[in-house]
Amino acid sequence: MKRCILSLVSLIFALHVSAQGPEVLIPAPAEVTVTGGSYKFSKKGPKVKVQRLPEGEMPAEAYRIIITKRGITISTSDWGTEACPGAGLSYALQTLDQMTAEGTVHELQCCEIYDYSRFPYRGLHVDVSRHFRSVDFLKKQIDAMAMFKMNRMHIHLTDAAGWRLQIDAYPRLTQFAAWRSQHTWKEWWAGDRHYAEEGDPGAYGGYYTKEEIRDLVSYARARHIEIIPEIEMPSHSEEVLAAYPELGCSGEAYQDSDFCVGNEEVFNFLETVLDEVMEVFPSEYIHIGGDEAGKQHWKTCPKCQKRMQEEGLKDVDELQSYMIKRMARYVESKGRKVIGWDEILDGGLAEGAAVMSWRGTEGGIAAMNMGHDVVMSPGRYCYLDHTQDAPFKEPQSIGGYLPLDSVYVYEPLEPSMPADKVHHLKGVQANLWSEYIVTDEHAEYMYWPRAIALAETGWSLPGNKDVKNFRQRVLRMLEIMRAKGYQTFDLENEYGERDGFLTGVDHKAKGCKVIYNKPIQDWYQAAGEKTFTDGVIGGWTYSDNRWQGFLSDIDVTIDMGSVQPVSYVGGTFMQLIGPGVFMPRKVDILVSEDGEDFTYVATIENDVPTSAEELTFRTFETSCDLNARYIRYHAYRSTMRGFLFLDEVVVN
Repeated sequence: MKRCILSLVSLIFALHVSAQGPEVLIPAPAEVTVTGGSYKFSKKGPKVKVQRLPEGEMPAEAYRIIITKRGITISTSDWGTEACPGAGLSYALQTLDQMTAEGTVHELQCCEIYDYSRFPYRGLHVDVSRHFRSVDFLKKQIDAMAMFKMNRMHIHLTDAAGWRLQIDAYPRLTQFAAWRSQHTWKEWWAGDRHYAEEGDPGAYGGYYTKEEIRDLVSYARARHIEIIPEIEMPSHSEEVLAAYPELGCSGEAYQDSDFCVGNEEVFNFLETVLDEVMEVFPSEYIHIGGDEAGKQHWKTCPKCQKRMQEEGLKDVDELQSYMIKRMARYVESKGRKVIGWDEILDGGLAEGAAVMSWRGTEGGIAAMNMGHDVVMSPGRYCYLDHTQDAPFKEPQSIGGYLPLDSVYVYEPLEPSMPADKVHHLKGVQANLWSEYIVTDEHAEYMYWPRAIALAETGWSLPGNKDVKNFRQRVLRMLEIMRAKGYQTFDLENEYGERDGFLTGVDHKAKGCKVIYNKPIQDWYQAAGEKTFTDGVIGGWTYSDNRWQGFLSDIDVTIDMGSVQPVSYVGGTFMQLIGPGVFMPRKVDILVSEDGEDFTYVATIENDVPTSAEELTFRTFETSCDLNARYIRYHAYRSTMRGFLFLDEVVVN
């Protein structure tokens, strides 16, 4: 009898675990209650009943799923039409698809799921200027976005590397500015940065016709994804000014990167272009860039100076603001809104403009406090062009290190945000800039799974997020995605952080006072004056708040508190030439017992070429046999005049 009871218990347990529950879902639903038992599908598949609730009874995009032993019921106010289901119904069906693993699971746990979005904007950015992406690629990513309830695709259509949209009024934008002789951005950037004629032998590039865009917009709309076009201004416009040089301050091709704001023809050009953009993109927002304008030519350009005088503008920042405000008014006159990178705050923010905050979150918070809508996309958490695993095993990237967990832990709602302004925080966006991302396959590899992490941040309540649980859910979803033909990062075999990052290092100088003979660069303070002796090892990127950065020599003296035997002194630097991070030319190490008279110990010369493109680490170290209280560690700045980054000075 006992054996029969055990067998029955085992059978019940086996039945329980064979039924898939809601714990696998991404994004994590708002509310879940497991009610007991399971629903096993018939051979015809699951029985699903959909009931429409009165409008407004549920929030936008919300839905409820009730699974009982008899079937599945979906409730939503966001119904849509039979031909095009509303977002709430569509998201409910995506949830069921995930639970059934696209039809491979035939039994579900009985449960109730009530789900809704945390933020209305959950975006993914595609840079098609540096390397052109096919329409099929964009549609494939739209399908993946829909799986994870993302709803905005931001397409970076124009930049120095190529113009990517048909504009009937200005045919040279696609006949000439959309093409170059070099296939990779890297080759083009290192070369003469010139453009080619469409049809030239070997010309690389491409553009989207208006019909292709209409088809893409329709495809996305059916999946509740809005496509937001970006037309860069006033800078990142080299390709335009090569095709139409009269729009630059110099009036000559290949001389300018900024539009000439003093030239009225520039506004005629931009208004005409935006008219044609808005003709094919029905999006609420039109992105107008606004980032990284050099503005140098404006300081001496007679037309720009005249404009500043006539408009009472005190500097070139206000001249940029004049342009952004004028374009914002034009876009708003067409019933749309503008959004731009956080530099559009410089000189004064246009009324009604939304801000996409990428240089940290400070710009976004400032815009919120001014009453403007904001999408958070800080580079430290949201820039997927950074390497997602140990750089030595990954394809070449622009640098930096942003693993899945670092994306996932980002919380956009900061404690410093005033309660009466948080409604202006509209959501989050993951960005992938493609300078080093040549192929569609590489781009896809960089998106997934990190974009999934930000999708959950944009949709799920913070209390429902858990990094360990998320990783397990992602592993399951990556299997499903790979079966559907997606190229994804191999999360299961992730290498992880740099050796010593988690454990740190113990040494004689740990916790000792550090005297700085040269100033720290403001942006890279790390832990301040204890950074070099806190026992903390830096990771794969200089922006992890563990590496301290300098635009001068690094010259520090460590006071160990008493005279002690010293047998080793060393410090590790990194080199990444893309963002201008170089090894020191050499390091001098000196010691003293009294802090006044120093004895030379060693000079360690650099042997890493300044042309080495891969991320490189080198420890400048020496062994010795002496007594000292004070250790002076002097690293000489590279002749390339870039940054020096050091994480710890180890003394043993």
